[in-house]
Amino acid sequence: MFIPRAVAAVLLAALLTPLATACAGSPAGPAGARPAVTLAGSDHLGGAPVYVAQERGLWSAEGVDASVTTQPTGRDALNAVLGGQAQLGVVGDLPAVTAALGGREVKVVADLSRFSDWRLITRTDRQITGFAALKGRKVGVPQGTNVEYALSRMLASAQLTAADVTVVNLAPNQVTSALARGDIDAGVTFPSFYDAARTTLGASYAELPFTGYTARTLLVVGPSATAEGTAAVLRTLLRAQRELGSDPAGARKAVLAQSKGALQAGYVDAFQPRYTYGATLSPELLTQLEEEAAWAKAAQGLPGAADPATVLRYLDPGPLTAVDPAAVTLR
Repeated sequence: MFIPRAVAAVLLAALLTPLATACAGSPAGPAGARPAVTLAGSDHLGGAPVYVAQERGLWSAEGVDASVTTQPTGRDALNAVLGGQAQLGVVGDLPAVTAALGGREVKVVADLSRFSDWRLITRTDRQITGFAALKGRKVGVPQGTNVEYALSRMLASAQLTAADVTVVNLAPNQVTSALARGDIDAGVTFPSFYDAARTTLGASYAELPFTGYTARTLLVVGPSATAEGTAAVLRTLLRAQRELGSDPAGARKAVLAQSKGALQAGYVDAFQPRYTYGATLSPELLTQLEEEAAWAKAAQGLPGAADPATVLRYLDPGPLTAVDPAAVTLR
């Protein structure tokens, strides 16, 4: 559901004017002072431009003094931003929504990538051949991440809710072992663990594909981020994005190198092409965040308003408008 166009335009203009002016008045490249930024990354494939920038020295080339750390999940990257350990974070859509509903000082400045190739992992002896068969079963999932929302969409496709299953909160790397022990009947985890589950479960491995949820990897800023630093980060990521598009094989090698053993070459080669990259702020993003906010309020009892005007205020289009106006299509 969209807010009336006139109202959205007024709100957007109010957001854009001071931020775009601040960014426009800042040094735009190596000729100016080098902005120092701290960034908490997560999801090597969703945030691939960050790791391409790291591997190829693009931060320095664009005049940015960047300190980048990698967190296990987007939820952890968000906590680093909220806790003041990082100015910017690469996070999933659901953690960003829950923080916004909780009244935390965080703004979304770009939608970096999209992914919709999910799997429900189970065992053949559980005879789960459709999502409706999850009713009454134990399902493992890392709660508080966008994987939890993926599970909610799987259940909704069969007219079920979380109340129809027993949800077991597990770390992403614990889902496979819980399945192997028989502690859970099915699980949803990050795609980087799909191959490990297939290897561990062997002939008993079974999966249900699901494409009904598009996970978005977002760039968010906390209260300590500056307009200059945020614009510099986006400028660098746009360059990395172009290099990713022109040399996808080289970009996969860069992401693999930056993972420092956390990812396997086969997984990167198979899954990175399934992501759609491009830093944007679109009406589709706004609609999805509204839907997730409504779900989070109902499912998790979170405070805060989920109406379109409120959700729009958690988007900060100024920095992206300053470096790539065509990428902002919120109207």
